[in-house]
Amino acid sequence: MVKITDVARHAGVSPSTVSYALSGKRPISEETRRRVEAAVRELGYRPHAGARALAGRRSNVLALVVPLRAGMHVPVVMQFAVSVVTTARRHDHDVLLLTQEEGEDGLRRVADTALVDALIVMDVQLHDDRLPFLRTLDLPSVLIGFPAEPSGLTCVDLDFRAAGEVCVEHLAGLGHRIVALIGSPPEVYVRETGFAQRVVQGFTAAAARHGLSSTVHPCEATATGARLVAEQLLRERPALTAVVVHNEPLVDPLIEAFESLGLRVPTDLSITAICPDEVATRARVPVTSVAIPSAEVGARSVELLMRKLDGGKVADATLLPPHLTVRGSTGRRAVG
Repeated sequence: MVKITDVARHAGVSPSTVSYALSGKRPISEETRRRVEAAVRELGYRPHAGARALAGRRSNVLALVVPLRAGMHVPVVMQFAVSVVTTARRHDHDVLLLTQEEGEDGLRRVADTALVDALIVMDVQLHDDRLPFLRTLDLPSVLIGFPAEPSGLTCVDLDFRAAGEVCVEHLAGLGHRIVALIGSPPEVYVRETGFAQRVVQGFTAAAARHGLSSTVHPCEATATGARLVAEQLLRERPALTAVVVHNEPLVDPLIEAFESLGLRVPTDLSITAICPDEVATRARVPVTSVAIPSAEVGARSVELLMRKLDGGKVADATLLPPHLTVRGSTGRRAVG
């Protein structure tokens, strides 16, 4: 196998000069660049993906940065990832998946090796420590999610604040006056993950607007967690008639828990959720829900990157409006 040292010896330069010529990271004289290119051709050297900047070419690789932190629901994360990969392939790009929680250091490591042309960053927190680096990075990037201050960034996501609002609007229209949000696991809120915080903001704002009594309950994503939060709600809020669920694995376990405690859905308790359609439709009672448009968001993120790579202008913010589908889990509040 031909090594970079072989190319350097053949061209009469140092290995670092070959690296600079291939990556374009430092200015190299035209004569030296021609000698390196000739040596590469004659020896049949095949540089790794990060060095394929020869003569201005791209690596045709995108990085998808999705640290698998505690409290994340991996099946939904993988829906986003599959959409990114399939859309990238339509643009003749591969995807490098980065799942370690490395913060800025991980982004810097990938950017410095020139392995990728651009980055898609997921699991965005309101005060994400990766953002200052992304704002100064030469490589194009797109965030799936919105921080508290998105200026200087390109962001795309479902409008999660509006999703929380539309769930409450639906329940208020059915006459419900006491509602609860059963949300993501506690650690998701501790990290100030953007989408979870915005659902809470939308839920509480809409409840206040309609004069509803509302509470928010983070919950572990387990059947035991569902049972415990259902018991807590009925103990502390016996007049509760409606629930919004933003915790995909809990949709069916919560229905089971409430029914085992004597509440029928939707006769005694209406349930809405923000979750993938397949979760809502396969529940023991089909659930009224706002779908998480993972396929569309993933595809949009890649399309935005492609336009940026081609030198085009893109919108700083792309918020997809929520769409509520009414199913059998919600009904009018029982009177009397």
